[in-house]
Amino acid sequence: MSTQKQVQLAKSLPPRLIRFFQKFPPPALFPEFAAPVSSTSTPVSTTSTTVSTTAPSDPNVSPVETPAPIKEAAQTSIPLSSDATVPELYPNPFLPTKSHVTGRWRGPLYGLRQQADLVKLASSHGVLDLLPWTIKKPGEKEKRRIERGLQVKGTGERQKVKGKHWERTLGSRLAMRQKAMLEMPQLIQEWKQKGHGRGWKKWPSGKAKF
Repeated sequence: MSTQKQVQLAKSLPPRLIRFFQKFPPPALFPEFAAPVSSTSTPVSTTSTTVSTTAPSDPNVSPVETPAPIKEAAQTSIPLSSDATVPELYPNPFLPTKSHVTGRWRGPLYGLRQQADLVKLASSHGVLDLLPWTIKKPGEKEKRRIERGLQVKGTGERQKVKGKHWERTLGSRLAMRQKAMLEMPQLIQEWKQKGHGRGWKKWPSGKAKF
């Protein structure tokens, strides 16, 4: 894209986007900072020194000096990470930042609603790629959902959904009903033998929940 087209595109942007890009210029406007930084080498200085081979107690013999061995220059390369090649001139205003002085976190300068409005404006004017990363960009929520999954509590390994009280006690109540139905013929026979209720002590409790 030529310079004239870029100027025309910048003039056609709404004032809100222009003010945002003035405060937080996109990294594409600074290509010199995107160049990779080469590893530095630290040469060791080589200086020749003389070492005396005679004892200092003999005053008649002149000292003989021999040159000490010269050390070779050693080059050490410092590996640099990929993040260090592109310095961040401006922090992402859509994400919280941490102060290196106080160690405290500061919230994002733009809220989620403001981020969504800026994304809509940038998308309608074709400059969405110039905005910093935000969760409000199209496709970001779907990507996070694919990476992290549903994240529903209780659906993971060795986890159990709490559920309602009747759901948690349904299994035990069904087992109690099945046991009562299987013992029903024996219970009827015992009822008849004891005179249809005379001396009967197995009356059901009013608190029993079948």
